[in-house]
Amino acid sequence: MRSAKLLILLVGCTLAGGAAAETVLVDGHVQLEQTSIAHPQRGTTMQQVEAKFGTPQRRYPAVGKPPITRWDYPSFSVYFEYSRVVHSVVHG
Repeated sequence: MRSAKLLILLVGCTLAGGAAAETVLVDGHVQLEQTSIAHPQRGTTMQQVEAKFGTPQRRYPAVGKPPITRWDYPSFSVYFEYSRVVHSVVHG
């Protein structure tokens, strides 16, 4: 439960910074829009992400328990819980 709240907070902060390319508001409800930009899928390991997408532009240290880590790439940001992707956000 605590990790879900932290993830929501992290994603909210990212979206506030202009990374809302996949988020669409329809009749007052948030929906996700499909994107053609390749980005990591949930459950992918850190090693798999780095092998497929290369070294991130920036790595943020892990915060919270469980630890949530953020990696930034030019087109998207990736959020990991431990070493697995829990969410990726395409930049606007």
